[in-house]
Amino acid sequence: MAFSRLPTTPEPTPEAISAMRGPAVLEFGTTWCGHCIAAQPLVEAALTARPDVPHLRVEDGRGRRLGRAYRVKLWPTLVFLRDGIEQARVVRPTDREDIEAALACIDSTHGLRANDPAT
Repeated sequence: MAFSRLPTTPEPTPEAISAMRGPAVLEFGTTWCGHCIAAQPLVEAALTARPDVPHLRVEDGRGRRLGRAYRVKLWPTLVFLRDGIEQARVVRPTDREDIEAALACIDSTHGLRANDPAT
């Protein structure tokens, strides 16, 4: 399923994100990004198995405040949160295991920056 056919969430504010409780995943990308479209089967497979984890798709681009707050540079970027705090990040996932490892981080208090070329 392509990113372009999946709904995006209206851009939440950084304050709304920091107020979130429990686990959550922010997925930054665009509807026309080839990398975003290619990654969708991996993202969907990993997150379908975790219906307890809210998944917000956020359209990113120039002037988008939330993407800048998270220093998103490449798409898709998945940011894994616990109680509004980043615990893990996966940039341009190429296998489901990277996403599942990051999901495991938001089940615990351990931080990880999985598959993030920016770190």
